[in-house]
Amino acid sequence: MKILMISSFLPYPLLSGGNIRLYNLLKYLHKKHEITLVCEKRDFQKESDVKRVEEICKKVIIVPRKKQWSTSNLVKTAISLKSFLMVGHDLPEMRSKIKDIIASEKFDLIHVETFYVMHNLPRTEIPVVLVEHNIEYLIYKRYAQSANPLIRPVLFFDVLKMKREEERAWMKASALVSVSEKEKNQMERDNVWVVPNGADVEKFRPKRYRKDTIKKILFIGDFKYIQNIDAANVIIKKIWPLVLENNKDVLLWIVGKDASKKLSKIKGESIIFEDNPRWDTEEIYGQADILLAPIRVGGGTSLKILEAMASGLVVITTPLGNEGIGAKEGEEILIAQEPWEFAAKITDAISSEDKVSEIGTKAREFIEQNYRWEKIAEKLDTVYKQVVA
Repeated sequence: MKILMISSFLPYPLLSGGNIRLYNLLKYLHKKHEITLVCEKRDFQKESDVKRVEEICKKVIIVPRKKQWSTSNLVKTAISLKSFLMVGHDLPEMRSKIKDIIASEKFDLIHVETFYVMHNLPRTEIPVVLVEHNIEYLIYKRYAQSANPLIRPVLFFDVLKMKREEERAWMKASALVSVSEKEKNQMERDNVWVVPNGADVEKFRPKRYRKDTIKKILFIGDFKYIQNIDAANVIIKKIWPLVLENNKDVLLWIVGKDASKKLSKIKGESIIFEDNPRWDTEEIYGQADILLAPIRVGGGTSLKILEAMASGLVVITTPLGNEGIGAKEGEEILIAQEPWEFAAKITDAISSEDKVSEIGTKAREFIEQNYRWEKIAEKLDTVYKQVVA
């Protein structure tokens, strides 16, 4: 099948969930299909990153990504019905390149990653599959609800604009793909397929790179995303003080792009921030004892949870964090809701090496059986076949 893929991001390096998902899917999809990728490229991404993606695509066409936070973008969203997110991805160059390639080549299918680049696609008779990693307006709505009351009305108006844009994009697609049943139900459409996230089970294996008495409790994420900032705030302010009441030899390790910058105003005892770790992600998991994922915003299947489980780590998350995964509580994963529950689960886990080992082993087995990227790519390929049939 000849596929045109349009994405709001170049999926390399593997610094965020979206990049990891798309890159791994492309690794398998390109074996069956001829894929042309048109995508936005950020300033920090290098030519070598483009070449890595070219290895798994027939062709890669890049468009420079505009800076989201600019005076012109703020003015544009203030005087128009376009949301701030949409304004940042309003790219005439992308529209032009997509129009030209559709006119010059015959494609069987168009795959669009994220609704906010959908408007760059011209009217076409080619079937379109739109993939939603999250329902964006709901994430921004949650953020607006907890924002400063002085700016809350402005944020809620932006959420309304985003909701309108996102639902319009859904109407234009031949088929929609969500990453969990929850998002599928929230979309309230008949043409939604669930294709969850996965884990690279060859890359992420149970390994331990250190031997000491200090227990490392890990939180990892990209701090440009609201949900990661929210989760880190909960850990530092509400969970960690309770952990320290009953445990001495413990360390909270917060890893991710812009971690110290976005969380610089938060202070705490026995906490390390790491913006640019010198280790690969699998080595980071190998140095941790427990992964914390107090997810309160968003949904889907969290990549960091899947990768940590594949690495044999004990994961402690919320019911929401496990919602799209379906691991067994107390056997393959630990579930907590309130800060005191998280603290109690951490204390219980680090006090029993046997329990940690048993849960880690079962977590690994669960991921191997259900979340290999090859299996996930097969599910997406099934969607493609149904849409063009």
